[in-house]
Amino acid sequence: MVHIPEHQRQSLIYLTGFMGSGKSTIGPILANVLGFNFTDVDTLIERLAGKRVVEIFATDGEPRFRTLERRALESTTSFREHVVSLGGGTLSNQENLDLIRHHGLLVYLQLSPEEIFERVSHRTDRPMLQGEDPRLRIEQLLAARARAYAQADVTVDTSTRTVEEVVECIVRRLEDPPPSHSKE
Repeated sequence: MVHIPEHQRQSLIYLTGFMGSGKSTIGPILANVLGFNFTDVDTLIERLAGKRVVEIFATDGEPRFRTLERRALESTTSFREHVVSLGGGTLSNQENLDLIRHHGLLVYLQLSPEEIFERVSHRTDRPMLQGEDPRLRIEQLLAARARAYAQADVTVDTSTRTVEEVVECIVRRLEDPPPSHSKE
């Protein structure tokens, strides 16, 4: 387990980033290194709905998904010593962003549009990219979310780093965080 000074220790670390940025892969590893638990908000949503995220989008639509997402997110605020992986669009709602910033540390896993496309273009389980030019949709969504992502406490570019290197970057920031909104 990593030693983080008690006065700097965050009991909740939220991982944000676009789909394909590595939240679901990095989250459990980071949690393990820190001695924390890990939760994926999409898993909480699926439990609430009794169906997969892709099915929620297909049968109930995005508004229903966002309602379930908010409920799932609110449930995480009672967690302690947890890494929570957020959906790529969770921060699109300012209330969600405010809730996250109030209860924990927000880490943005940044990825270039080209790298996102390479990582997710072959996936059929990405409802936000269905039915449109995926490259264009990625650029549109990144532009729409840029302001929210910029409010992260820590930003780590995952484009050229291994999972282990990303985890190391995050841990370094937790052990000795710079004054505010650091980028690596």
